[in-house]
Amino acid sequence: MSSNSEKIQDLLIDLEQKYNAVKLGGGPKRNKKEHDKGKLTARERIAYLLDSDSEFLEIGAFAADGMYEEEGGCPSAGVVTGIGFVQGRMCIVVANDATVKAGAWFPMTAKKNLRAQEISMENRLPIIYLVDSAGVFLPMQNEIFPDKEHFGRQFRNNAKMSAMGIVQIAAIMGSCVAGGAYLPIMSDEAMIVDKTGSIFLAGSYLVKAAIGEVIDNETLGGATTHCEISGVTDNKYDSDQDCLDAIKKIFDKIGASEKAGFDRVGPKDPGISSAQLLEAFPVERVKPYDMLEVLAGIVDEGVVEEYKPDYGKTLICGFARIDGWAVGIVANQRKVVKTAKGEMQMGGVIYSDSADKAARFIMNCNQRKIPLVFFQDVSGFMVGSKAEHGGIIKDGAKMVNAMANSVVPKFTIIVGNSYGAGNYAMCGKAYDPRLIYSWPTAQMAVMSGASAAQTLLQIKVSSLKKAGKDISAEEEKQLLEEITSKYEEELSPYYAAARLWVDGVIRPEETRMVISMGIQAANHSPITEKFNVGVIQT
Repeated sequence: MSSNSEKIQDLLIDLEQKYNAVKLGGGPKRNKKEHDKGKLTARERIAYLLDSDSEFLEIGAFAADGMYEEEGGCPSAGVVTGIGFVQGRMCIVVANDATVKAGAWFPMTAKKNLRAQEISMENRLPIIYLVDSAGVFLPMQNEIFPDKEHFGRQFRNNAKMSAMGIVQIAAIMGSCVAGGAYLPIMSDEAMIVDKTGSIFLAGSYLVKAAIGEVIDNETLGGATTHCEISGVTDNKYDSDQDCLDAIKKIFDKIGASEKAGFDRVGPKDPGISSAQLLEAFPVERVKPYDMLEVLAGIVDEGVVEEYKPDYGKTLICGFARIDGWAVGIVANQRKVVKTAKGEMQMGGVIYSDSADKAARFIMNCNQRKIPLVFFQDVSGFMVGSKAEHGGIIKDGAKMVNAMANSVVPKFTIIVGNSYGAGNYAMCGKAYDPRLIYSWPTAQMAVMSGASAAQTLLQIKVSSLKKAGKDISAEEEKQLLEEITSKYEEELSPYYAAARLWVDGVIRPEETRMVISMGIQAANHSPITEKFNVGVIQT
């Protein structure tokens, strides 16, 4: 095994260990506690609900990773979300994890739930809520409760999704309190598990404090109360399994959706093996490589039909198939290239000619109704007087305009660097990719670690000197090491995944599955908007 393969294997082992830790939720003791109550855990519920022979694409597995440590942590933000299949029908599943702080809502929990609803709305996919939550995490209520993208936004989305005709099914399988009670009741159908499920605006303790009434939670808001007296819930079930079986029966009878009509033929294997794919991609970020060799391990038969292959060579644009789906690929070329004029261009950098080519290619994909896939390993746009005089900003703006206004679905995979405006032009999170995932080799920031650390050091030293403090060479070296260490931590793909800047971190060989499921999801939502770039720089 080569040293490069060994380094990638180390990263993949780290990824697997991190994911296995996340899947434990609140830990074995908390999982046992749920079992002792006769309940399944969130992940067990999802596994029981989904078709056994189908894929499940998890969204936000590493959300809140390394965050809220002073509160004991919040693995996966206390909620499991993803795209799966129930009775052969693709859907979104959102399951509160009661083993993590009783399923309480942290700021990242709200962000993750909203991301799941966003994916449902963009792709017009049915959504299933498996509710088991103690409500807002009160010590952080000011970061969860009042703003536009906070807790209440999900109920607004419930209403909007219902108006859009998106099927929403909710199962109350544990606690469902306060404002959170509106989520299942604003769904199309609300079911509840007897004895373990409960729903109320205020629990028995708060009721006693507020109005002096003494009542137990089961009488206040249990399954019998809401199915037989209030009519708030529709049906009650004896166990988690019975309730999940009922959801399956609902999905077995849902009518077919309209399709967008993206082209698909029989899938074919990639051109190279997964082992060869890992070998083709260097872990060390300074090493050049040919992105076409990497794409050969992702696209069917390894074939990319390049658009303008001899022009704007630092961006690869081309048509291919991934798991049978027709796609338009925009990928950063990481090897040094030479123009017809004899100019050498650095790999991973977007020049005027490559931005110009990409803009035209993106327009063609919209014209032909072909989904776009961006593979990011970008250092940014070219800088310097030659680039500025050549109109790099104008050409970059043209590319960003075409990409931002695209009406075909966009998907982004960050394989390496994702720096500065390059992140924007290559369809970063701010530009509405339907899905955005990164490899464990990815790095995301305004600029590279080395460049940023030196810049930050200069700012710090200048500030100290202004304050009348001299700094020795040794102190400057130590300061640089501290700055570099902090910045390197923020470059990590897990740092990005924790904050949902990306939907997750995946193994390179999982890229095909992610893109294929993404396009299959997008195919449920016909394109109704006309492609229009408005005023474009020429």
